[in-house]
Amino acid sequence: MSKTYELKWSTNAKNDLLNIVAYIKRDSPSIANDIYLKIREKAHSSNFFPLKGRVVPELQKEGITLYREVISSPWRIIYKVGNDTVYIMAILDSRQNVEELLLQKLLKG
Repeated sequence: MSKTYELKWSTNAKNDLLNIVAYIKRDSPSIANDIYLKIREKAHSSNFFPLKGRVVPELQKEGITLYREVISSPWRIIYKVGNDTVYIMAILDSRQNVEELLLQKLLKG
């Protein structure tokens, strides 16, 4: 039987999700709700098989392998795995300059 990890959201990740939903809600509240649920569901899947997500390629090329990601297109859910906890660190739109956003959010914050 697989180990289930506790799931914790960083303030950054919570704000990312709320900002995504607020932006979409301006045009369509129902789609915003659907996207919120889709991202939350995908993030929660990481607490069952946290090593299933890939190492974030933009960070890996810099030698940083601590962070992994799962995709809920077009959003990338960035997380790291602790002993018994999966920490959701950021939700990024893959259509943006992800490398710059990652460096700002994960390395400086």
